[in-house]
Amino acid sequence: MLQPTGLAVLDALGLREGIARLGAKVNRLVGTDSRSGRTVLEVGYRPLGRNVHAIGVHRATLFDVLYDAVRSENIALVTGFVATGIASGNERHWLLGGERREGPFDLVVDASGARSPLRVAARFGSEPRPLEYGAIWSTVPWVNHGFDRQALTQRYRKSSVMIGVLPIGRRSLDGPELAAFFWSLRPTDYDALQARGIAAWHETVLSHWPEAHPHLSEMSSFEQMTLARYAHGTMRVPAGEGIAFIGDSAHCTSPQLGQGANMALLDAAALSAAIDGATSVGEALETYCKLRRWHVRFYQFMSITLTPFYQSDSVILPVMRDIAVSAAAKIPPAPWLLAQLVSGQLLDPVRRLGLQPARYAEAVT
Repeated sequence: MLQPTGLAVLDALGLREGIARLGAKVNRLVGTDSRSGRTVLEVGYRPLGRNVHAIGVHRATLFDVLYDAVRSENIALVTGFVATGIASGNERHWLLGGERREGPFDLVVDASGARSPLRVAARFGSEPRPLEYGAIWSTVPWVNHGFDRQALTQRYRKSSVMIGVLPIGRRSLDGPELAAFFWSLRPTDYDALQARGIAAWHETVLSHWPEAHPHLSEMSSFEQMTLARYAHGTMRVPAGEGIAFIGDSAHCTSPQLGQGANMALLDAAALSAAIDGATSVGEALETYCKLRRWHVRFYQFMSITLTPFYQSDSVILPVMRDIAVSAAAKIPPAPWLLAQLVSGQLLDPVRRLGLQPARYAEAVT
């Protein structure tokens, strides 16, 4: 999900309209208990403004829009190079990969994720901690019947079962509408799930969510699913000598708050602003770290705190969640605070970076 924060960055790059044409407008997040039907998640963007929304988008679509922008600027691209380390000398830096090396560079920007081998070059070393729960995902055709085309819809059984359907728009302007379908599970249980067979899994999903049958009919094999393993880790300083870390390589966590791509976009915008205002690479890195410090730490804390309420084997936490969500949906200013949290806008990271809030004039799916 591209939240108002990520959309503000894309707006500054002139790329938001391209995303809006392909993505799907998301006005709210809603989840219900599979047994009682009680609402256990209810967050709408309306308290933030009449037109404020997020955009659901296929990951590859976001990549394509960014990649096309790079190509249009004639920026040199080198592919097929597996970076395994970094070497420095005389304020110049080289990427190492086996017997090859690329460079020299003034600055290396690592955006290669939580398992990046370059993390060892950070000023303070740290390793992300694997989280107990992950998920399997698949891209399926969008189904209108029984689903809100402008909502992330989820179904829960306590906190050990979580199923979700997110509208993600189209891969191309003339392509079919799509949805992301996901099922929460421990990665260590995936082999056993496969061994029982796809039909048995379908039966389990339908016992919690019968309306999901049209989505499941599009998944005839586990080969159509992608296993996502989650980890949590936050670099004390997302930089080292001649290197900056952005996105999951700097701070990875569960996707419960839907902030991943947005945090990476904010990191990139902060690094760009820091470089523009600095007289040296070292000064730019110090500024970059300061610009992102508190927003990153706050959302990392909120993510690791809230995730067990939706993904864990706890008996008590889902009960507490259901009571709290029911109250928060009705008592001001809780709806506004929840919307601010989910939209990524608490601590006002957009204005801190000198960006303008995202515009919402154009319609999306």
